Amino acid sequence: MIRSAGVITYKIENDKIKVLLCHAGGPYRKNIDEGAWTFSKGEVDKKEKVIDAAKREFLEETNLKITTDINYLASKKISRRKLVIMFYTNSDFDLSNCKSNTFELEFPRGSGNIQTYHEMDKYEWMDVDTARKKVMRSQLYFLDRLIDVLK
Repeated sequence: MIRSAGVITYKIENDKIKVLLCHAGGPYRKNIDEGAWTFSKGEVDKKEKVIDAAKREFLEETNLKITTDINYLASKKISRRKLVIMFYTNSDFDLSNCKSNTFELEFPRGSGNIQTYHEMDKYEWMDVDTARKKVMRSQLYFLDRLIDVLK
């Protein structure tokens, strides 16, 4: 089974919870807003600790280093072959220097044209109601768990 690990970063602003969401890069979600945002996460390497993978993925996808305490949030099997393990932390990052790693993709498929894309192309602090509309459906569970934990 593939394991994916990530970190939800939140802050409290004007008595409201805000979460950091990243917009998935590449050509497929370029013009999509609702349902195209994600929490930073990625695949755990075979000999890597889950918490280390979550921190690594956060750094690779945001260019931000977590220095606050990280807590376990929840795990959920999102497909027959994939388990997502999420952590959370409170931090008030400045998003002006965010940038992500890149990947290569043949686009359009079958064209022979290999292009380089950023894995994430936008970053935004969102209140819970906005995040609920914009985050990928498979990640709503983690947003709800975070709200429960913070109450």
